[in-house]
Amino acid sequence: MEWTDKRSTMLPYGQQWLDEADIEAVVQVLRGDFITQGPAIQAFEQKVAAYSGAKYGVAFTNGTAALHGACFAAGIGQGDEVITTPLTFLASSNCVLYQGGTPVFADIDPETYNIDPSEIEAKLTPRTKAVIAVDFSGQPAEMDRIMEIGRRHRLVVIEDAAHSIGAEYQGRKVGSWADMTMFSFHPVKHVTTAEGGMIVTDNEAFYKKLLQFRSHGMTRDPQELTRNEGPWYYEMQSLGYNYRMTDMQAALGISQMDKLDLFVERRRAIVETYNRELAGIPGIVLPKQHPDARSSWHLYVVRFLPEYFNASRKEIFEAFREMNIGVNVHYMPVYLQPYYEQLGYVRELCPNAEAYYETAITLPLFPKMQETDIYDVLRTLKHILA
Repeated sequence: MEWTDKRSTMLPYGQQWLDEADIEAVVQVLRGDFITQGPAIQAFEQKVAAYSGAKYGVAFTNGTAALHGACFAAGIGQGDEVITTPLTFLASSNCVLYQGGTPVFADIDPETYNIDPSEIEAKLTPRTKAVIAVDFSGQPAEMDRIMEIGRRHRLVVIEDAAHSIGAEYQGRKVGSWADMTMFSFHPVKHVTTAEGGMIVTDNEAFYKKLLQFRSHGMTRDPQELTRNEGPWYYEMQSLGYNYRMTDMQAALGISQMDKLDLFVERRRAIVETYNRELAGIPGIVLPKQHPDARSSWHLYVVRFLPEYFNASRKEIFEAFREMNIGVNVHYMPVYLQPYYEQLGYVRELCPNAEAYYETAITLPLFPKMQETDIYDVLRTLKHILA
């Protein structure tokens, strides 16, 4: 590939796919009586919960707010420890800090890049209150082992499934395993509400706490009130936040959910092409799947082993960007962020995660990609490595 073959526009690593049905769903809400706190919210919650095999859903303004709510519902507070993975976006551990807890980072499995259940066991202390397992790139974590650890040690298990709606583990949909599961609806995710998140759960007590938490810690439910002064009366029973989703967002989410399985199918087809075309290239490590997991493929991460190439990972990354291929890197281990270093976290805490980070590049992957886009990525990669 000659440098004159540079794409005319940047191909992003991820992007939403909206159609006229999505637009019309939002317009109908705008023409109706409720644009927030209306019936579309509950309809969206029920749709996502039913899809994922859970009893309840609680929508939030974004996935981070949803994780915050999950930590609140789990009772995380000062002095509590929560074990999670360093290979994730900041929110997976920041939500623990919001509640005054302490994130404890357990290393990843070097094959799947998900949290290693054996490392969870090794990091348990009497102060451990919960585990936040992240389904990195769309591949579910080993939820059978993680749930067994949780039950044995009386821990709340939260699954950060921001990457994995539509995925399955041992034939069960993500959302049907953990005590609480978080989905994200950011535009680069499988379905979008622009910004948005949700917790699904089978636990009625968690459900009620989540409902209060997203709305200032407030309730109007007569059965929950400590007293009732009249039809106007409400009570703030805990310190909550205004984390409410709008009906416009929920309407978009409902419409997008109708296409989720098609989106996931398309992602899997793109991954098949990547795997076929990149197989056998020396020095490139392709993503591996756990035999019990069926990924919904939010990300496609390739590792470039430095001993095989003259170029560094940074040089490879910059060469992609120069050709308007919008690669990315997911993620620097969270504890290497300056804020976490100020909290006392140090390097070499999770060697597998750090080794992964030094060699990883995320290739573009989203349903709206055309075949020409896919082969632009592949030709560019092969040219860079030639």
